[in-house]
Amino acid sequence: MKQSLLIIFSVLLLASCTKMLEEKPKSIAAELFYNTPAEVEAGLNAIYVPIRNSGTMGALYECQMEIYTEYLYGRGSHAPLNDYTGLDNTNITRVGDMWAAFYQAIRNGNIVIQKTPDGKNLSEGQKQAYIAEARFMRALWYFYLVRNWAGVPIRTEFNMDSINLKRNTQDEVYAYILQDLQFAEQNLPDVARLGGTPNKLAAKTVLTDVLMNLHRYDDARDKAAEVIASNKFSLVNVTVADDFDKLFGPDIVSSTEEIFYIKYSRTPSGQGFAYPQYAHYPGTGYYPPGGFYTFYSDSEQNSFIKNWDKNDLRYTFNWYPQTFGLGPTTILNRKFSDRTTTTSGGNDYPMYRYADVLLFYAECVAQADGAPDADAMEKLNMVHRRAYGKNPLAADATVDFKLADYSGKQAFIDLVVKERGYENCCEAKRWPDLKRLGIAKQVIQAVKGKTVLDKHMLWPVPTIEYNYNKAIDPVKDQNPGY
Repeated sequence: MKQSLLIIFSVLLLASCTKMLEEKPKSIAAELFYNTPAEVEAGLNAIYVPIRNSGTMGALYECQMEIYTEYLYGRGSHAPLNDYTGLDNTNITRVGDMWAAFYQAIRNGNIVIQKTPDGKNLSEGQKQAYIAEARFMRALWYFYLVRNWAGVPIRTEFNMDSINLKRNTQDEVYAYILQDLQFAEQNLPDVARLGGTPNKLAAKTVLTDVLMNLHRYDDARDKAAEVIASNKFSLVNVTVADDFDKLFGPDIVSSTEEIFYIKYSRTPSGQGFAYPQYAHYPGTGYYPPGGFYTFYSDSEQNSFIKNWDKNDLRYTFNWYPQTFGLGPTTILNRKFSDRTTTTSGGNDYPMYRYADVLLFYAECVAQADGAPDADAMEKLNMVHRRAYGKNPLAADATVDFKLADYSGKQAFIDLVVKERGYENCCEAKRWPDLKRLGIAKQVIQAVKGKTVLDKHMLWPVPTIEYNYNKAIDPVKDQNPGY
């Protein structure tokens, strides 16, 4: 089933890319394209193409985010990320390519948003749903841009042919993201068009995350509560560590926990998830085609890892020992592994899952109300119980946290942050969390003994932007330190 969905997806992507690469896309779009559901959906699918590749969400974005965390270290060309002094030329080039991919996806979305209203064989309901999907995706990629670069140029369906656009402020970008997500929330269907495309609850989930980054915790709490109250999701049950493969494994088409995932498959060619190749050591069996072991940790020298309760099944599932000249306590991460592939990984990338929403909600209650309540603690305990192989919905005194022990706001938030570190290990979510909470520098200093320079908190505006966009001054409009 997963394979057939990806075959359909790749065929549609090929059709859409062909159209996008024509020399005169405007005339083609007006006369021949975006008139039927199949044509618009091909255009929608093109939004996902630039982001799925290995240079962005297929591998390198996750690598970059994870090496920044307190529990991982980078090797090879990723080793300079361990210094927290900013990016060297190799990594500046990598993030520049990510900038380009995000904007290519945004442009593809802008074309759908611009052309769909004039579709000749589309109902008004279809038009609204298609535009909502495109606006959801546009907002999502602006969210990735603004968190990593702060203010960026806002390219819309009205100015996408303009090269020279100013660098908008961070506040302006967030305001634009909210407009798109609110439209998507109102107009997306309850059931997604395809696996890996958004529905109404996905929009509410991303809104939650965006509102948290704006420190609007009361609004974020309420939005997360709406997702939970829908009763459309539940935590995948786990009794032994390997059961987490029911959530992250390469053969899983979907699960009760999936809210919005980027979908991958071993076949057809070019549709696989490259991230497992970067995670694993050759010959371990976790990724038979081989691996780069780009990042690693240490079970004794890293306090985050050392202090992780070894009865937590997530620890057993996530880590395995592997020596390659860095000492006997070196460990690698196996959250995303594909033991039977001969080509590429079949795992999906879990951008948003139900455990995220439960932990979002728990934190937001404490942030907004000044203290946790029993419901917030229950949502946290649901995730914690599952980590120990317990029924997430049944109270268990052997593993449950007690509200009386964490009744203060900061004590509870610290607990949620720790739990989310264990839960989201190697999912590229930890570093954005630490930055949002304003604790990135102190956490890295405490665990790694490194001083994080201010310039390391943002990526530089790439030369590929300011070499052509004359509205951006390469000195005045550059991020500090670059």
